[in-house]
Amino acid sequence: MSDTLMRVLPLAGRGYCCSQILGLLALEAQGRENPDLVRALGGLCHGQGGGTCGILTGGACVLALYLGKGADQEEPVERADLVQAEFLDWFRGRVEGQYGGITCAAILGEEGGKPDVSRCGDLLAGAWDCILGLLTAQGLDPSLPRSA
Repeated sequence: MSDTLMRVLPLAGRGYCCSQILGLLALEAQGRENPDLVRALGGLCHGQGGGTCGILTGGACVLALYLGKGADQEEPVERADLVQAEFLDWFRGRVEGQYGGITCAAILGEEGGKPDVSRCGDLLAGAWDCILGLLTAQGLDPSLPRSA
């Protein structure tokens, strides 16, 4: 079991969904807390009722936390769109062949099912590792918050 999965499982056990867990991992890496952000990421839980997997949408939000525009005087990181596209490509490559789609229903193999630790846990850990790799490739330190 990977170190990342060992960090993910207790968060899932405390009732956080996939998108929230990715946000919590980013905040933890930065040594910060932000309950408002974690609550907001809850809007992406369970594919918003069967839609796109929260790992994909939550991961896109976490990348935007590091790469996006957050204030008038700020601009997104130059390659932000490319990094987002690389994450989407990684996710699709990881799930489409195996599960047939990028929705929670496709990944879980049923409509409205609860996340499955054997499927979602490994995918979630892989997504966090991918995010870290993408940020590092851009010369960004995931332990540092984006400054204006």
